Amino acid sequence: MRTDAMIRRPGRQATLFLALLSLTYCKPKDKVMDATALQDFATRYTAAWCSQHPDRVAAFFEEAGSLTINDGRPAVGRAEITASAAGFMTAFPDLVVRMDTLEVNGAQAVYRWTLIGTNTGPGGSGRPVTISGYEEWTIGATGRIAASLGHFDEADYQRQVQAPPGTSGAP
Repeated sequence: MRTDAMIRRPGRQATLFLALLSLTYCKPKDKVMDATALQDFATRYTAAWCSQHPDRVAAFFEEAGSLTINDGRPAVGRAEITASAAGFMTAFPDLVVRMDTLEVNGAQAVYRWTLIGTNTGPGGSGRPVTISGYEEWTIGATGRIAASLGHFDEADYQRQVQAPPGTSGAP
């Protein structure tokens, strides 16, 4: 014969099980954007790089997001990302970034770009630079970049910055 206590006990166990299950599997995860939304995001990110307003670049990152360039020290948080973007914008007042391609795989994306500018910022060489590179993005729970690993050929960049005006600097 069943009592009320016996009937309620499985309910409590089921509730406890569901609570533990939700704590285990319902934590925030990286956001998966559809390809069209991510393409739009990347287009707006490109425009931010061309704006000469580094805070606009940082706005595409989560509050604690990070930008790492060529395995250097990560810029963590929007203030540091703003400073990193400002460095490029100051060195290249005529900076243009073109989006070459965007490859999407769930919450991961590879954003390929080409930077074009003249190094006429303070202490600049006055030389034109064209470099291509890419960023490996992890899109966070807010739909912004949680982490970006950026890569470009640093040696080629240095050759171009130091090359005589009117040449690409390539051997």
